[in-house]
Amino acid sequence: MKTYLSLRLKRISFLVNIKAALIITGFLAALVALFLLSAGTGDLFINPFRVINILAGHGLEFERLVVTSFRLPRIIVAICAGICLAIAGAILQGLVRNPLASPDLIGLTGGASVGVVLFLTLFSDKSNSLTVSINWMPVSAFLGAVAVALLLYVFAWKNGVSPITLVLIGIGLTALTKAMTTLFMIMGPIYRASQANIWITGTVYGSNWASVSVLVPVTIGLVIITILMIRNLNVQELGEEIATNVGSRVQKNRLALLLMSTALTGSAVAFAGGISFVGLLAPHIARKLVGSSFGALIPLSALIGAILITAADLIGRTFFLPIEVPAGVFTAAIGAPYFIYLLYKQRNV
Repeated sequence: MKTYLSLRLKRISFLVNIKAALIITGFLAALVALFLLSAGTGDLFINPFRVINILAGHGLEFERLVVTSFRLPRIIVAICAGICLAIAGAILQGLVRNPLASPDLIGLTGGASVGVVLFLTLFSDKSNSLTVSINWMPVSAFLGAVAVALLLYVFAWKNGVSPITLVLIGIGLTALTKAMTTLFMIMGPIYRASQANIWITGTVYGSNWASVSVLVPVTIGLVIITILMIRNLNVQELGEEIATNVGSRVQKNRLALLLMSTALTGSAVAFAGGISFVGLLAPHIARKLVGSSFGALIPLSALIGAILITAADLIGRTFFLPIEVPAGVFTAAIGAPYFIYLLYKQRNV
């Protein structure tokens, strides 16, 4: 049986790994099925076939209201956040050549969380309301992630940036961002502490079509740029000496890849909060299935990340009624033991 299939589009030709293509197709089908299940599950259950009918513009008016106004926005935000975090994790793992790297472990997610808590602290008044629009909170999250990324690169620079130094500095910045987050929560109004804590844990509760209209095009744009950078990612995994010998601008590409990971992380955290471990889990699972070539690893990681957060949100809003548990609780519950397992495995290598 052939392993690769040769395709040619005008002057562009490329090889497709048949096994990887089948696996990606299978996960895409699983995501579609999960999408339909999630859109129909809640206080009012609607079977997947009726959901398809509703999405086509039919069905009862009340059912259309529930699906299109309340459930679809949070599902779409969950999918986009999962895609962004998973790709960000895949980029970082390729950049530092270590499967333990992820946005939340090197401080990027923590930086975004600091931005949110600082926003809630600075712009809350004594009447329990914000003095500026809540729509600026995602901007604060994004700026917080960018600030940590810049500090990470500056502190790690010494005649270039080595992957090991990047990870060590990142671990230190993670501890710093957690301390700053706690400090700002203590300094801020007590009624904002719970709101900030839910955001830090990670949730897509309260997502609306305004959020979707911003996050979807941003996600699509960042994914396209990432696909164009796949060659640089593959070269980075060869090591600095080989990458330089084949003509790659190693340091320039590392900075570009770090900024891309930051943009993806900031976008996800800005709309879904500090959901943890998705950037660690998704690429690692994908690597087990399709190998380390980023041509297959990136799309499969994105699909797995989307499935993880969508499933976590579905469980959080249906299994514990009448309360709703943030999606980040479930990703952390899975990710933390898995991270310990990876550390144990690395120790025995």
